[in-house]
Amino acid sequence: YPLCALAVSDERPVPLFSSLGRKQKADASQTVGPDGVPTAVVEARKTWVEAAVVRIMKSRKSGSHQNLMQEVIHQLSTRFQPNLGFIKKRIESLIEREYLKRDTADRHLYHYLA
Repeated sequence: YPLCALAVSDERPVPLFSSLGRKQKADASQTVGPDGVPTAVVEARKTWVEAAVVRIMKSRKSGSHQNLMQEVIHQLSTRFQPNLGFIKKRIESLIEREYLKRDTADRHLYHYLA
């Protein structure tokens, strides 16, 4: 089959790579949260924040709340600017799932468990 046969054919050629490199248009059915951020983006950010917290705590084994917050913000600054309340919720989620625990004597100190 010669390649130039497509050029003289009566049929319309099918573009093979028509969608490569193009961003998909926003889907009308895509749900948006109260802050105007799509829920898919919020879910991805939850994963990024939790991954950053676990990476930091895994390397340090224990750390204060303030140092953990600063390091998470520093690591995620290239992706997005995380809200402090959002980070706190993700830390609480990790405590509930037993990746972290609070120190019994100092509530501002976290210990890595997993």
